[in-house]
Amino acid sequence: MMRASPLPYLAGFSLLPVLLFAATPNPAANLFACKAGESSCERSRLTPAELAEVTVAEHARNVSSCRNGRSSCDRSQLTEAEAISVAVATHDGNVSNCTGGIEPCDPSRLTRREAGEVAAAGRQRHISNCTDGIGPCDPSTLSAAELADVTRGQRRRAVSNCKDGLGHCEHSELTAPEAREVARAERERNVSDCTFGWDTCDRSRLSPREAAEVRAAVGARNLSDCTDGREGCDYSLLTPSDTREMARVERARNYAACASGSGYCDRARLTPAQAARIPPETR
Repeated sequence: MMRASPLPYLAGFSLLPVLLFAATPNPAANLFACKAGESSCERSRLTPAELAEVTVAEHARNVSSCRNGRSSCDRSQLTEAEAISVAVATHDGNVSNCTGGIEPCDPSRLTRREAGEVAAAGRQRHISNCTDGIGPCDPSTLSAAELADVTRGQRRRAVSNCKDGLGHCEHSELTAPEAREVARAERERNVSDCTFGWDTCDRSRLSPREAAEVRAAVGARNLSDCTDGREGCDYSLLTPSDTREMARVERARNYAACASGSGYCDRARLTPAQAARIPPETR
């Protein structure tokens, strides 16, 4: 009768400590999980000192939950001072929400003075909505003075939009002074667009002086791009003097690369004097 080999059992037994070690959570990680209130927390593995730390962290988390109105708040665990602090924070938060028109807002919890301030803030917010064209606006609720202010504000906004090129501009509705302001702003914006090479540039609207300034700015920027090897370089825009400057800068760069042994080096473009100055170890 053949006897079974004990090797499989011994192998399994030898792996047991490894498996037990792998299943044992890291004490520091377990303490962190317990203090953070995570489900992976194993309280039975905490030392008395760690359990005290976790208790303090749980209490602080509960205070925070109560101050922020979370459903996990347990007010029965608050001290008298904490309960007062939470009540003050809750009241102030409600007043702030109501004043700013933000939910949740419970008007029934406002004092008479706070309710008046909230109503005034709501009315001012409504006037701003009408003036800025943002948010709900019911002109029928405005007084004659408020309606006049809103009308003036809307006019200023329309002129500003025309000057800034935002949205649709009704040039026909502009007064003569407003039209001059808008025309000047549009011309300055076009010069800027042309100077920086934006697609919105209309070169046909440039004066001879503006066109010359734009050409100079574009040329300087292009030379910088070519000198630094940037993708925006357009060699066709280089003037003869630009081309000579490019060659000078490139000769200096090539020599520096060959001399330092760092960067692209074309030894064929070195002058005999430059080649002789390069240390032997970098040749």
